[in-house]
Amino acid sequence: MSALPDLVMVVEDEPRIRALVADALRAANYAVHEAGTLRQALTDAANRNPALVVLDLGLPDGDGAEFVRRMRDWSAAPVLVLSARHDEAVKVAALDAGADDYLTKPFSMPELLARVRALLRRQLKARVPQASVAFGDVELDLSRQQVTRAGEPVHLTPTEYRLLVAMVAGQGRVLTHRHLLREVWGQAYAESAHYLRIYVGHLRAKLEDDPARPKHFITETGVGYRFVV
Repeated sequence: MSALPDLVMVVEDEPRIRALVADALRAANYAVHEAGTLRQALTDAANRNPALVVLDLGLPDGDGAEFVRRMRDWSAAPVLVLSARHDEAVKVAALDAGADDYLTKPFSMPELLARVRALLRRQLKARVPQASVAFGDVELDLSRQQVTRAGEPVHLTPTEYRLLVAMVAGQGRVLTHRHLLREVWGQAYAESAHYLRIYVGHLRAKLEDDPARPKHFITETGVGYRFVV
């Protein structure tokens, strides 16, 4: 018996855009449910328990970030935000509310589908505890708290190690400055972004092939960072 397709909920008040996204998802073999308002989205998400939500922030009866905050009370399903808003503060607010990724309109459908696949893969991986993570020629052994590169031990300070683990745990997601600062340094340092820049630089110097052109510790300008395997 074949597995049921993942259910993706598309929350978008513009019917034309909602139909385009829904049709592309169905063509990619996902089950799709559509909602056009914040109220409908909250009710339907609770009843249908989608595997992933594609969410427009500008809903007619409220802010999409409110949907994310309330959904996070009971669901860890990934949320991919779509929005015509280019203000970085809006992106940060949505991500801090619990969204997992962000695409600015206009966007290409292949990129949207690629991000959906990546978020669902990450969600599946999160259900299976990992003892180690490998990227490039680096291996992070979480059970032994050891990092090696090309088989040789890499010395990381306790802060560098905590930051590496926090970024790996959010693999594929955009992690805001505030989120990483809280995770690694604590709530009192949530606005101290200069700490983060310095220590991400340390990780790049120790773990990237070319720290000036990083492939794994990616800057999301004005928002935060993304760890990519």
